[in-house]
Amino acid sequence: MSALIVEIEKHVNSLLSEKLHSNYLYHNLAHTQRVVENVKEISENLEVSVIDVENLEIAAWFHDVGFIESGENHEEKSVKIAVDFLKSHNLSEDRLQTITELILATKMNSVPKTILEKILRDADAAHLSSKDFFNYNSLLRKEWELVLGKKYKNKEWIALNLSFFTQKHRYYTDYALKNWTKDKEKNLSKILKNQKKFKKDNKKFQQKEEALNIKKNKSLVPERGVETMFRVALRNHITLSDIADTKANILLSVNAIIVSLALSSLLPKLDNPSNSHLFIPSIIFIIFTVISIVLSILATRPNVTEGKFTKEDVANKKVNLLFFGNFHQMKLEDFEWGISEMMQDRDYLYGSLTKDLYFLGLVLNRKYKLLRITYTVFMTGIIVSVLAFAFSFYFQEMVV
Repeated sequence: MSALIVEIEKHVNSLLSEKLHSNYLYHNLAHTQRVVENVKEISENLEVSVIDVENLEIAAWFHDVGFIESGENHEEKSVKIAVDFLKSHNLSEDRLQTITELILATKMNSVPKTILEKILRDADAAHLSSKDFFNYNSLLRKEWELVLGKKYKNKEWIALNLSFFTQKHRYYTDYALKNWTKDKEKNLSKILKNQKKFKKDNKKFQQKEEALNIKKNKSLVPERGVETMFRVALRNHITLSDIADTKANILLSVNAIIVSLALSSLLPKLDNPSNSHLFIPSIIFIIFTVISIVLSILATRPNVTEGKFTKEDVANKKVNLLFFGNFHQMKLEDFEWGISEMMQDRDYLYGSLTKDLYFLGLVLNRKYKLLRITYTVFMTGIIVSVLAFAFSFYFQEMVV
């Protein structure tokens, strides 16, 4: 994965997690991530150049970000957001034009002209052949109700889906036609069965509707949009933590090797009077290296907490049972009781997730601050050490 794609992923994750309205139950970050994965899957099985694959991934990440402003003409808004971001990364005009055309090709009534547009259109509609199609379909139905005010009866919704499947949609790439058409037809067959047996099977649709309605009762299951937001945010925090630990481990390993080489090869030579001019530069070099090692260790060193809570803590919602550090010394039955109490209280559950996210952010802030200091110390140490050795050799020659 290129550095540009990594930055785009973080940027889009931030936009859709923080600015997208919770009413977008289908066109959200989870959908965007699925489209990106579908683009990769199709591209790997077709003859697509590396630069075209990157353009496709960029377009896939940005194709729905316009929803953060509004659903109307969101493709044009997505293009503007994408171009503003990509111009700051010095992308060529040709690539900007290609990405713009790809995003606009995701409009419902547009006809894809190039192979890249066909790949993105198929990736965007891959859910039609998914085993989870009816879950995604229910999310889209509820989203239209909340955002557009379009409320369909079950019979109307089935007819609308049949029309889309049979008249308005087709797969364009050879890969999608070969691998997804069969599963799409299975989903179409299920829709037809639902239409024929509507009176007997409508209970299933009603249950899905009820599961996706916005609930005001605190004891009900959390909304899908909120669950997705917490899941994505926590996963991103954990990923960033892994990246920080990896960077710290790299610095720790490099500096440990440097210290070992210095102790085994450099310091023994300082006993020779002819090498006395190297004493101060060597000490400077080793000091900066040791400081870098210490900072790297501090960046990865875990904090150990007490690991206990009381029933009063649970009753007063003072303990976060989702963090292992708060329960690792508790008995299983006490922990099970606490979890049961938390699951029955929607505010307590959301509050615990929020605290978990917040404290993960604090840990990340500490890690990255220490990493920045470590890299600065390491870079400064290398520069100062090189200059010190250079001056030592220069003055030694002057004396001689």
